[in-house]
Amino acid sequence: MERILVIGANGQIGSELVEALSIRHGADNVFATDISPKNLYGAAQYQVLNVLDEEALAQLVSSQDITQVYQLAAMLSATGEQAPLKAWKLNMDGLLNILEIARERKELGKPLKVFWPSSIAAFGPNTPQDATPQMTVMDPTSIYGISKLAGERLCEYYHLKYGVDVRSIRYPGIISYKSPPGGGTTDYAIAIFHAALRGERYECFLGPQTTLPMIYMADAIRATIELMEAPAEKVKIRSSYNVAGVSFSPQELAAAIKAHVPRFAVSYKPDSRQQIADTWPQSLDDAEARADWGWQARISVDEIVREMLANVDVKVSQAA
Repeated sequence: MERILVIGANGQIGSELVEALSIRHGADNVFATDISPKNLYGAAQYQVLNVLDEEALAQLVSSQDITQVYQLAAMLSATGEQAPLKAWKLNMDGLLNILEIARERKELGKPLKVFWPSSIAAFGPNTPQDATPQMTVMDPTSIYGISKLAGERLCEYYHLKYGVDVRSIRYPGIISYKSPPGGGTTDYAIAIFHAALRGERYECFLGPQTTLPMIYMADAIRATIELMEAPAEKVKIRSSYNVAGVSFSPQELAAAIKAHVPRFAVSYKPDSRQQIADTWPQSLDDAEARADWGWQARISVDEIVREMLANVDVKVSQAA
């Protein structure tokens, strides 16, 4: 029986991952934690936890006999640029705390499987932008991306040196209707639906032809669980796997929305996030993920548009 800890459960990924894991393993076996006292998504097992509090983290892992940890707490790309030292501390120390606990648990004969998300932000201006390969130049320019690249190296180090079973995905931009935009460079692809459903013109902070890789939340959650459930011998990359969904530009997404909402209009006013996006891939080569553990994206751009327009909560969009 798995006993699962999700850190950052109120975030975009965490909110839906907790639900999926609860269905799979039973709600009583999934412990949702976040720094906020509010249990925003009604998890059956919820408590306040700061991932930077290593003692409290170790105590929870031990007392609940946790077997899997999903460390999702992080400061994202755009917000990280506003507070780079804070972003570095949260993103790096949070990961290190988990890896150290996993190392100690393994020495006690109580192995802990760890999931930690990387990102396309780990790439940079000298990375090939089309079909970005698994192994390539990585020279990120944002503090978020720098922390993700460093985190990938730490994950591989702890696996090679200590045998920690750590697994990771380089997420593209993630699109979801259950949570509002959260401060990422790709979050225009969520905010644009909120504006469309409010009947408003959307002012996009990226240029119209800025093509980026994206993934719908259902595919992202499925990829995460499939990777964590793969036999250890099939997980050949312990830094982080490229996982591709779909690629499109704001202009292309706006056109797909207009097919359903004909009066919807978009204007473009690129800001500092454009400089970040310009250093990221336009598409990913995920051949290793497909070969090693059978990954395959399922959801197209048109399906994403239909799902988002049908499910975005207008009340949430008004509060966003």
